[in-house]
Amino acid sequence: MGLAPVHRLNPTEWSFTGSGAGLDPREASVQVLLVDDEPRLLRSLADLLQGRGYSLTEAATGREAISHLRRVPFDLVILDLHLPDIGGHEIMDFIRSQKIGVNVVVTSGASEIDAVIGALKRGAYDYLRKPYTREELLKTVDNALRQRQLQAENRQIALRLENSQQLYRYLVDSSPDIIYTLDHEGRFTFLNDRAYQLLGFPRGDLIGKHYSALIHDDDTERANYVFNEGLRDRRLSRNVELRFKSMHSDGDARTFSNELMAIGEHDPAPVLIHSNRRELSGIYGVARDVTDRKRADALIAYQAYHDILTELPNRVMFMDRLGMALMQAKRNESKLAVMFIDLDRFKLVNDTLGHGVGDELLQQVSARLKECLRRCDTLSRLGGDEFTAVLPELNDSHDAALIGQKFIECLRLPFHLADQPVHISASIGIAVYPADGTTVDELMRNSDVAMYHMKAQGKNGHAFFDPSMLDASSQKIALGHSLHLALENGELEMYYQPQVDVTSKRIVGAEALMRWNHPQRGFLSAGEFLPFAEENGLMIPISDWMLQAICKDLLEWNSVGNVAIRLSLNLSPQYLDRGDFFDKLQTTLAQHGITPNQIEVEVTENICIRNPQTAIEQLDKLCQLGVSVAIDDFGTGYSSLSYLHRFPIHTIKIDRSFVMEIHEEASSFPVVLAIISIARGLNLNLVAEGVETLTQERYLEKAGCKTMQGYLYHKPLPHTKLLELLGQQ
Repeated sequence: MGLAPVHRLNPTEWSFTGSGAGLDPREASVQVLLVDDEPRLLRSLADLLQGRGYSLTEAATGREAISHLRRVPFDLVILDLHLPDIGGHEIMDFIRSQKIGVNVVVTSGASEIDAVIGALKRGAYDYLRKPYTREELLKTVDNALRQRQLQAENRQIALRLENSQQLYRYLVDSSPDIIYTLDHEGRFTFLNDRAYQLLGFPRGDLIGKHYSALIHDDDTERANYVFNEGLRDRRLSRNVELRFKSMHSDGDARTFSNELMAIGEHDPAPVLIHSNRRELSGIYGVARDVTDRKRADALIAYQAYHDILTELPNRVMFMDRLGMALMQAKRNESKLAVMFIDLDRFKLVNDTLGHGVGDELLQQVSARLKECLRRCDTLSRLGGDEFTAVLPELNDSHDAALIGQKFIECLRLPFHLADQPVHISASIGIAVYPADGTTVDELMRNSDVAMYHMKAQGKNGHAFFDPSMLDASSQKIALGHSLHLALENGELEMYYQPQVDVTSKRIVGAEALMRWNHPQRGFLSAGEFLPFAEENGLMIPISDWMLQAICKDLLEWNSVGNVAIRLSLNLSPQYLDRGDFFDKLQTTLAQHGITPNQIEVEVTENICIRNPQTAIEQLDKLCQLGVSVAIDDFGTGYSSLSYLHRFPIHTIKIDRSFVMEIHEEASSFPVVLAIISIARGLNLNLVAEGVETLTQERYLEKAGCKTMQGYLYHKPLPHTKLLELLGQQ
């Protein structure tokens, strides 16, 4: 008969109390199948095992046993060999064929050795000869179940080990780094898949090969040193950068940071050794690809010391090389020169053709200048259109002059930019060690001073530094500083030169001229200090002050004169470019109650070509307000009849340089006559400047010019003096 089965105990949960002891009754039962064709023996066997925590199932025939084995996962079968239908050997064959994992204890009264051997061959755990003792059976059952428990534990350990190995292999192959091991001769014994992904080398092609097959030729010697040092000195770890070859299409070697660790001879896995007494058998390495980082670092380092646009050394590198060249010159008692190169009219190219064309021009200029230098010379771009050069190992200052002249000559040929030729020149200042300075700062400063001196002398050339230039520069700096204080201290003053109608001899207008009552240098004309105002960014506040001053004076003139005279004021290009001049003028006129038709704005011809569209827009707004526009110094700049049509111009002023040429009334002065003819043809007002003699007056009047200004009539007068003249008139 059979017993109802209960829950099958997991082998890892079995608990034994000793030999012959059963399972802990608190634990779940173990499934046991009892097979015997003698009911008495089967009942006795069940009674013997009952109450020991086993779930017992009985079978009296082989077919019944096989039926139970098909349905229930048994842990132990106690099997009698001699059954009426199917023998015990056949049942064990069935268990093996169906791969049923169960331990079998065979019981039999037969004494034939073949029966025993047959049972053991078929996988029986043990063989008990009937009759057996109670203790013998219990011990055999206990041992069989213990073996099953151990087998189950071993299977779990093997499974965990296999899972751990799979995880390890996955982590190693998924690593972003190349992981490898080398034997004591430097041959690869392991490589993960990252070597193929990064370098294109299949793992099988490298296993067994020497590491030199992977190392770039230029780094082989360093790799040999590190590997041999690790084995010889038993270094625990070492980090070294090496370049590895690549089989990818670009073929470029890649740089890897290799962390190397020594492997003990008897270690089953590549681990770090803990004792120098252990023999070292190889190297465990982790190679991290740092190619992109190295390239980024190299690019950052390059950009830190080079100008990105021209790829020339920048200020930092130039100062470093100049310092080194200076030390060498002092040691060798030789000469060197520092050149400061500034392009002439570069701003005009930038403003008219655009910054993109300006950048291309700088690139072409730098290429030409480099061709003029020796290999030991250094050319750099400081910024904008400023370049510097250091010329070491000079025999004489004349050598620097030759290179300076080469610079000038190489720039004479036109540059082809934006489908048109562009001409440009340079002003070059040269300072020579040791005559012009013994430090980096002195040589840089003095070459800069010499360059500005060349600018003042007409540009397009080179000039050597002279101490007198420094004195002049110091005076300019002092003058610029004083000009900052002039506005605060009320040192600026407006003067006015009357404009006279030569027929009636009456004052019909005046030109506003600024003067600076300098505390030490006395009265300075506008031409002596306004250029410094432009360089120091003071033209805007000075022009704002001028608007207020002339409007106050106009208000007084209108109170004493019968006819409101017209006041001409010179407008700085910087002031017009700001775009808010119109608003400032309109506000100031309204504030003082001045009618706009009393104001005439004088602009130079350069404004018309500097930024023509902006100039047209600003001047049109002035004309709509009622302000008239005059062209000052007509004929001395970039004269073009086209802008007389495009720009809203009311008056042309004949420059004094043309008037001064008039010495005889009977002679012909075609330029003056041409200007007067143009004004008459375009129906423009005409004013002649710088009239100093009666001969000039009569010639101009006869030619058709009726309004004049100059020393023949009045010198520039302060406000109070002009106010008296108007009162008398």
